[in-house]
Amino acid sequence: MEAISKAITFGTSYRDFVATLNKRVGNYFKTNNISKQGNREMKIKTVFMFGLYLIPYFLIVTSTVTSTGLLIGLVLVMGFGLAGIGLSVMHDANHGAYSKKAWVNTLVGYSLNLVGANVFNWKIQHNVLHHSYTNVHEEDEDISPRGILRLSPSSKWKWIHRYQFIYAWFLYGLMTIVWMVVKDFMRIVRYQKNGLSKKQEANINREWVILIATKIFYAGYIFVIPLLVTSLAWWQILTGFFMMHYLAGFILAIIFQPAHVIEGTSYPELNENRSLENNWAVHQLLTTTNFGNGSRWFSWYVGGLNFQIEHHLFPNVCHVHYRKIASIVKETTREFGLPYKSVKTFMGALRGHARLLKQLGRQPIAEI
Repeated sequence: MEAISKAITFGTSYRDFVATLNKRVGNYFKTNNISKQGNREMKIKTVFMFGLYLIPYFLIVTSTVTSTGLLIGLVLVMGFGLAGIGLSVMHDANHGAYSKKAWVNTLVGYSLNLVGANVFNWKIQHNVLHHSYTNVHEEDEDISPRGILRLSPSSKWKWIHRYQFIYAWFLYGLMTIVWMVVKDFMRIVRYQKNGLSKKQEANINREWVILIATKIFYAGYIFVIPLLVTSLAWWQILTGFFMMHYLAGFILAIIFQPAHVIEGTSYPELNENRSLENNWAVHQLLTTTNFGNGSRWFSWYVGGLNFQIEHHLFPNVCHVHYRKIASIVKETTREFGLPYKSVKTFMGALRGHARLLKQLGRQPIAEI
């Protein structure tokens, strides 16, 4: 991979590639007279995903459904809806790709707070750090050391990592719970201390108020209201909460991980000036992989994030357009001799992720 990186560094006109790609994608939207933002399909999907989440909730709190088996089914449907809101709704909105109107993007983006997380932290962690420094150790928090997971060759190795290709799948389900209960508080403190919140010109006191207020609101409707208006015991509500989030967390993790933590990906390092060695667009091509692009229903549910290359190159374009512009991106990368990494199926991508987990779990030679 290092040889490929050097070849690209010395053999490609970055400016010509970026200019050509931007022109071709821009011409696609101009020629077809369509907006880069969301369309009717996006609105229908928004209603559908919120329906998956809210309709089961109301069936539960109104005691319309009381059978244990059906309650479990409703909770799992809410889990699919929760993941769907994250993948297909708030993600586009917080990239400014949902609507031409900024206030609509802001409003829809706050759906993340509605389901228990925090949009301020997400924008810094995802839009600023992940999209700017994809797969860069100590910059991209998506691959930063997480307890007993080693997702980067630059992370310190521990003996337990030998088994991460087995236990990682069980930990993935905890993603949204840890995020909501612990990470949001840790991140806002960290971003305040390291100056990232200041760089975003944020009113940190206001963000603290929003974070705490929306956490209380979430706890109120997801736990307190069911406790007060239904016959469910507190432990039953907590069990349902855990099941919903475990399913949602697992879905989100297995969609996001294969896009960057997969066999054959690159882990570039910053140069002495603490900047990317390659052009930003080329960096995205080296660190990003598409998967399962042949399945339309899969692409629909995951918000087009299986077209991860298109998303990283054009984050301000709504995901409903990724399938159409993918051929343009692929053709242009090949024309300029650049990589366009893609795995045919989703299961194939998961296998590639598992293989990399196993590779990263081996003790580095330097430490033997």
